[in-house]
Amino acid sequence: MTEAGLHISRPRIVVLGVQPGNPPFRVVEIDGEVVGEARGITDVLEAAAAFGISIHDLDDPDVIRWVGGDKFTWTVR
Repeated sequence: MTEAGLHISRPRIVVLGVQPGNPPFRVVEIDGEVVGEARGITDVLEAAAAFGISIHDLDDPDVIRWVGGDKFTWTVR
């Protein structure tokens, strides 16, 4: 049996869960490499732009994956 119709998305951008800090932050990976810390959505967009990636939809799983929360999660739970 083949899975010809199965598509598993591997987005270029991964934003990991919130880390404690003052202020809290999230680690941003692009193409599997850590590129920095984000303290808000703007930081994620700036990191993407630095790598030539335009984000038109922060909820598109083919573009960006949010781990441990969504685009609105910026504090430790």
